[in-house]
Amino acid sequence: EPKFYRRRTKRSIWTVDRIEGTKLIINKKRRLSYQPEDLEAFYRILEDPVVQNFLAADIFFRVTDKYLLSMVVEYFGRLGLPGHLYNRIHFFLALYIACDMEEDDPISKRSIFQFLLGKDTWQDLYKDFQRLQKEFLQVIDYRAWVTRQECEEIQNQNPHHWVWSRVRQSAP
Repeated sequence: EPKFYRRRTKRSIWTVDRIEGTKLIINKKRRLSYQPEDLEAFYRILEDPVVQNFLAADIFFRVTDKYLLSMVVEYFGRLGLPGHLYNRIHFFLALYIACDMEEDDPISKRSIFQFLLGKDTWQDLYKDFQRLQKEFLQVIDYRAWVTRQECEEIQNQNPHHWVWSRVRQSAP
């Protein structure tokens, strides 16, 4: 049973976008939630054999392109676990939520269940997965939206890591 914690939320940063006469036009800048230990945990989980097989099976990167995987890192930060507690269940829950936010292909998302829960047993365990997904979303305060700029900022922390070369390709 995975554990979920809530990390204290950070205050927003407001910046002046432009000045028009006597008016200040300001923007609220979103802060990324992830910490270096979240990124390290993500890289560690990428070495898990089940995760490796899943990544290898997604040859067109439909559910594992660099942007969806960046969202996993940000969700880890919002979840707030100590880095050593993250495991493949957290990875697949976060990836499913990222796919749910960005993709409209239920067949590709179903592959997440099959790898995590087993091709023969995933339907029996689906309700448990949904319960864990709901808990995950509650802990991150339902903040599942991650911008492209935030994803790119995460990728730029280690731009030469192999995972950030996963650019989505068109299916034949």
